[in-house]
Amino acid sequence: MQLDDAKPHLPRTLHPVLLERARQYAIVTLTGPRQSGKTTLCRTAFPALPWVSLERPDLRRQALDDPRGLLARHPHGAILDEVQRAPELLSYLQDDVDQRPGVRGRWILTGSHNLLLLQAVSQSLAGRTALLNLLPFGLDELPADWLAGRSWFDVALQGGYPAPWQRDIPIDVWLADYVATYLDRDVRDVLRVGDLAGFERFVRLCAGRAGQLVNFSSLGADAGIAHNTAKAWLSALEVTFVTFTLRPWAPNLTTREVKSPKLYFWDTGLLCWLLGLRRAEDVALHPLRGAIFENLVTVQLLKRDLHRGRRPSWWFYRDAKGLEVDLVQDEGLRHRVVEVKSGATVQAEWARPLQVLGERMAKRGLGVEPELVYGGDEDGSAQKIPVRSWRRLVG
Repeated sequence: MQLDDAKPHLPRTLHPVLLERARQYAIVTLTGPRQSGKTTLCRTAFPALPWVSLERPDLRRQALDDPRGLLARHPHGAILDEVQRAPELLSYLQDDVDQRPGVRGRWILTGSHNLLLLQAVSQSLAGRTALLNLLPFGLDELPADWLAGRSWFDVALQGGYPAPWQRDIPIDVWLADYVATYLDRDVRDVLRVGDLAGFERFVRLCAGRAGQLVNFSSLGADAGIAHNTAKAWLSALEVTFVTFTLRPWAPNLTTREVKSPKLYFWDTGLLCWLLGLRRAEDVALHPLRGAIFENLVTVQLLKRDLHRGRRPSWWFYRDAKGLEVDLVQDEGLRHRVVEVKSGATVQAEWARPLQVLGERMAKRGLGVEPELVYGGDEDGSAQKIPVRSWRRLVG
């Protein structure tokens, strides 16, 4: 007996952007982590296009052995899923689209290995494809009635991977299977890691450093691996859309600004699971509560840009004396600076880093729009700086 209890798919913010890019380019390349909903989105947006999954060994073998034949079987185009499995196919796609310069939206490519796929795309399809990213659900994509009755602890714990939402799978059950599958498949593909248990320990150590500056020597020492191995393993996590780093904003306001990036996870549900958190009250009481909330806010702001087809321009600021502002958006003439606090009661001193950085920027003639995002529900102000609830990130 086959059971099908899946709920209707939640709409994705990227959907109209994907359609628009398909009207502009012959090829659209969509990257993102496994299980972020790439296949569902593409098949929903382009129901007339055949779906060719290169995860299937038979189709992958066709793509590798007879790429021209595979493309010829789809004269009107197709969705080519997990195309990093056959990167050589992209060279033949280049020839195909060059022979039909006026045709748009014929080929929709998806991939879950960011760097590997983009390297192949840059070599073969530069100027011929649009590049988009689909991450797990952002706050603005979650059901409004569910969000209305939840704290940010609940939201962080649940995360945004679509499958648990669609099929009512307990998030801890689903993530346990996801981590096991990810380690078995993607890490072997990217790094050929033999010590999967050691790599999982490394991933958990990374979770314990979310929102912190990356220190490869410390991370490697704690994991019992070499400095260079720590670099390679963290790179694998970035390539497969598990983690990302935020670079320091260095406008030379001082001569002693830090150079190291900060580490974050693309999904707070996965982050909480790796930290051993299974209940919302565990998140509320955890020593890394502030880092989890900072991760939640940071990734939501990046998703809002990426799911609208925009390249994020977010950084953080920190100098050698410890002054830090969690987020800086540099858009040339506009600089939005954001401090993030997990507490539900606004404290006046929270505004101090924003004031100091604002003064430094003003001396350099830079315009600044400060705001403070916190874990409470009501908007307000602190030291004349706007204070916004995390719920405002939905809109």
